[in-house]
Amino acid sequence: MYTLKGNTIFLRALEPEDLEFVYAIENDEAIWEVSNTQTPYSRFLIHQYLENAHQDIYEAKQLRLAICKNDTFEAVGLIDLFDFDPRNQRAGIGIVIQNLENRSSGIGKESLGLLIEYCFTQLQLHQLYANIGVENTASINLFTTFGFQCIGVKKDWNRFQNHYTDEGLYQLINPKN
Repeated sequence: MYTLKGNTIFLRALEPEDLEFVYAIENDEAIWEVSNTQTPYSRFLIHQYLENAHQDIYEAKQLRLAICKNDTFEAVGLIDLFDFDPRNQRAGIGIVIQNLENRSSGIGKESLGLLIEYCFTQLQLHQLYANIGVENTASINLFTTFGFQCIGVKKDWNRFQNHYTDEGLYQLINPKN
């Protein structure tokens, strides 16, 4: 996979050196609600995951990329394609920016724009979707900026800290096909 480069960030494949970065994100309880995580991940499991990160999206049915700053090459987040379905030409998409100081800075918007373009031009996908908690206004604003539309709400869909929350299903149809 080639690097997807924007004005201030670039997206790249995960490397073995990303172990501590991925470990920190996966074990940050503050974002477990948006990442739908329930248990901590060990370094061993993440190491195994990184060893298999070379798999083609058609084989793994997912693609996880590091979001890096152009000026420092620092990894600041992750953006994922999941449930890749080549027959129906669709995939789910998710994004997480690690530190609060990097959120609301345009990094997520630039990253999502790059990945949408990649999905529609290189992977020839017909549609993308995102599952977003109804209270996650930052993510809703980000995805709707690119034309994602809420096509339904799943009531009491996720249980977090002994209460249930609703989740919206957002969809973007490729305007070029």
